[in-house]
Amino acid sequence: MSKSSYNPIFFFIIVFLGLGLRSSAFTNLNTLSFEESLSPLFGDANLVRSPDDLSVRLLLDRYTGSGFISSNMYQHGFYSSMIKLPADYTAGVVVAFYTSNGDVFEKTHDELDIEFLGNIKGKPWRFQTNLYGNGSTHRGREERYRLWFDPSKEFHRYSILWTPRKTIFWVDDVPIREVIRSDAMGADYPAKPMALYATIWDASDWATSGGKYKANYKYAPFVAEFKSFSLDGCSVDPIQEVLTDCSDSVDFLESQDYFFINSRQRAAMRRFRQRFMYYSYCYDTVRYPEPPPECVIVPAEKDRFRDTGRLKFGGTEARGRRKNRRQQRPEIEIESDPDERRLL
Repeated sequence: MSKSSYNPIFFFIIVFLGLGLRSSAFTNLNTLSFEESLSPLFGDANLVRSPDDLSVRLLLDRYTGSGFISSNMYQHGFYSSMIKLPADYTAGVVVAFYTSNGDVFEKTHDELDIEFLGNIKGKPWRFQTNLYGNGSTHRGREERYRLWFDPSKEFHRYSILWTPRKTIFWVDDVPIREVIRSDAMGADYPAKPMALYATIWDASDWATSGGKYKANYKYAPFVAEFKSFSLDGCSVDPIQEVLTDCSDSVDFLESQDYFFINSRQRAAMRRFRQRFMYYSYCYDTVRYPEPPPECVIVPAEKDRFRDTGRLKFGGTEARGRRKNRRQQRPEIEIESDPDERRLL
C-alpha cells in the first residue's frame, strides 16, 4: 500500500462502522499497579514507572532496549494491557507483549505472542500473533495483520486469553484470532505455566519488510507506554513437586465475557481477518501441505491467499484496480442493523 493510499481516518471509520462493537468484554477488568503484578526484566535505566505506579514506559536507545515480566507464572490466564506504541519512524523496532516459560523450560517452552513489527511513518502498522507449545518452534503458527488505526496516537487494549480449551487474541473489543485446542494438536498447544512479558528491542534484521528497513537512532529514544494492567489466572510454581489445583481459576476465566465471542464480535473477527490479515500459516501449503489440526479453513479467506500463505493481490496494478472499484462504490458498507449508527 502506498503512502498516498493510506488514510488513517478511513481505517478508524472502519472499526466503528465496519466492525461496530460495544466494548462489553473489558468493562469490569481488575487492573493492577506495576508493584502489585510486575517486575523489571532488563534495561532498568530505560524502564520508567509513573509516580502513581499505574503505568510504565519502555525505552529503546542505541545502547539497550528494556522490558518487564510478571511477578508470577500462571497455569492459564488472561493477560491484558493498554499500550501506546512509539511514534514517527520506528522501522526495525519490535514491541512485544507475550507469555512464555522459556526461562524455565529452555528446550520445551510454550509461548503466545503479540508482536508489533516497526513502522514507516504514513504506512499502516503491521503486527503478528504466534503460538508455540512444548518447544515446537519449527512449526510456527504465525499470522500477520495490518491495524485499522494508528497505535501510536492513543492507547488501545491488547489481550491474550489462554485456557485449557482455547486461546483468543483480542485488540480492544475485537477478537482477531481464536485457536481451539484439539487432541490432534497434542503438546503443540501450550500447557505449562507461563509468565507475561513486555519488551522493546532492535530487530532490524527481520522485523520491518523482512529487514529492508532498519532502526534509525536519529529518532531515538523509541518509547512504548503501558497502563491498566490486568492479570487473572492461577499463580503456580512451575517446578514444584505437588501440583496446584487450578480448576477454580479456569472456571473463573471461562465464565468471563472475554471467554465468549458473541455474534457481533464473531462477525467483527471475520471482517477483520478478511480485510487486514495478510499472512496465515493455515493457508501456507508450501510449509504445511496438510493444514495443522487446529486450522479452520474459511473459503472466503483461502481464496485471497497464494500457496505461500500470502495475499494473492498487491502492487501498483492491484492498487489501481482497487482505486477504480472505490470510485464505483462506497468505501464502507454499513450493516443493516439499526443499532450500528448508535455505536459511534
